[in-house]
Amino acid sequence: MPKVQPIDSGTGGGRTGRSRRVVTTLAEINVVPLVDVMLVLLIIFMVAAPMMNPGFDVNLPVSVRSQAISEERTYITVPLSFRKDHRVQIGPESVRISDLGERMRQLMQVNNQKQVFLRCDGAITVQEQMQVMDRLREGGIERVGIVTRTEEK
Repeated sequence: MPKVQPIDSGTGGGRTGRSRRVVTTLAEINVVPLVDVMLVLLIIFMVAAPMMNPGFDVNLPVSVRSQAISEERTYITVPLSFRKDHRVQIGPESVRISDLGERMRQLMQVNNQKQVFLRCDGAITVQEQMQVMDRLREGGIERVGIVTRTEEK
């Protein structure tokens, strides 16, 4: 609704015949465009979320005699980025190599089995693999299995 305001006669400007001026003020915020933009962003994120890959690829070494693992085990993944940041993955959790021993002690208090499986990228050197295995032994792990993939024919 337009607001009617009287004009001061002491300002000295304007016409003398008019005594009132119509001023329109915006008293409410228009939220319809905001809602439209938010719905478009929601749809974009709903479409894009399944396409995001939160993990990373690990190129496992190939073995002719590898066997499938039937039980649920604890996996330690050593990606190729280990060379730069010295981080390994325990399931979805990223852990620094310096904290790996303590983290394994905590996990072994919950699980009674003292065996883990090590998944290393094929480009990881044996020395880097031994660093991880030494930290696992410090954490109380008695047996470390190395995961490979079978050779494709």
